[in-house]
Amino acid sequence: MRPADFYIRLENNGVQCTLCPHNCRIAENEFGICAVRQNVGGTLYTHVYERAISTHVDPIEKKPLFHVHPGSHSFSVATVGCNFTCRFCQNHEISQMPRSGRIEGQKLPAAQIVELAVKYQCKTIACTYTEPTIYFEYAYDIARLAAERDILTVFVTNGFINPKPLEKIAPLLAAANIDLKGWDEEFYKNVCGGSLQSVLNTLKLMKKLGIFIEVTTLVVPGYVDNDATLADIAAFIANDLGVDTPWHISRFYPNYQYRDQHPTSLDVIQRARDIGLRAGLRYVYSGNVPGDAGESTYCYSCATKLISRYGYHIEYNKIRDSKCPFCGVLIDGIGLG
Repeated sequence: MRPADFYIRLENNGVQCTLCPHNCRIAENEFGICAVRQNVGGTLYTHVYERAISTHVDPIEKKPLFHVHPGSHSFSVATVGCNFTCRFCQNHEISQMPRSGRIEGQKLPAAQIVELAVKYQCKTIACTYTEPTIYFEYAYDIARLAAERDILTVFVTNGFINPKPLEKIAPLLAAANIDLKGWDEEFYKNVCGGSLQSVLNTLKLMKKLGIFIEVTTLVVPGYVDNDATLADIAAFIANDLGVDTPWHISRFYPNYQYRDQHPTSLDVIQRARDIGLRAGLRYVYSGNVPGDAGESTYCYSCATKLISRYGYHIEYNKIRDSKCPFCGVLIDGIGLG
């Protein structure tokens, strides 16, 4: 265990965690909602510091981050745990594991993560698979050491983090893909175990802090697949984050407690992409639909296909010096070509 970075002490040996908007008040020997932070004798400890449950070398497109060094490798790391309880979670075996009383993982120091990223020629280290916020101290140390080796750190996150922790790690965080799971507080509360407004606040703060943002919306049938919801999300991205913000519209497949649901209709995915483009977004992508035209990157000025993708594979990248070689317009992102 390691003492946590963000909490305040209360009377009677209680503590209040201030890492995420749950702001859990935790009695002695108890855990917070994430089930990996425990009050021991009036001090809040994290049980997942340098305790990795999963590591892998992934294509950066898998995050998905389509505008951060396209075609490169990202060293991916996760611990168990999450501060959400999404009923459709794709990684529930590890994200929800601590709620069963198990906190597993192997000792893997932050410095070793960075050395592995160097070994496998990764341009980025991705804190992903579960929720980076709940292993903040580990992620921060990884990012700090990675910066010394000119390796970028990226988050794949639900965006449920308080401002002060985000402001601390922001200088070390190059980019993030944030799940904007829907546009309804009841959906966030009852299905995801979080708060829409808190996520919107994080998105706007990330933009202000200079973190490059890509947004993903998993189109869950019956919740996020209606035109009004999709139009509201597209409008928020365009108006509050900027039309240069890529939006990934991801096809839902049955999982976890939603195994009786049907996959998202391909018609809905296409309709959602059209809604995003009509809202003025420059880059709108179809996710979990290998072979779809919406996987590729197009110039928003002359409509030329600049990066051709099939799944996580890049067939070609025509971007040069971050510009469209046909009309010269700047294509938004980091290390595009």
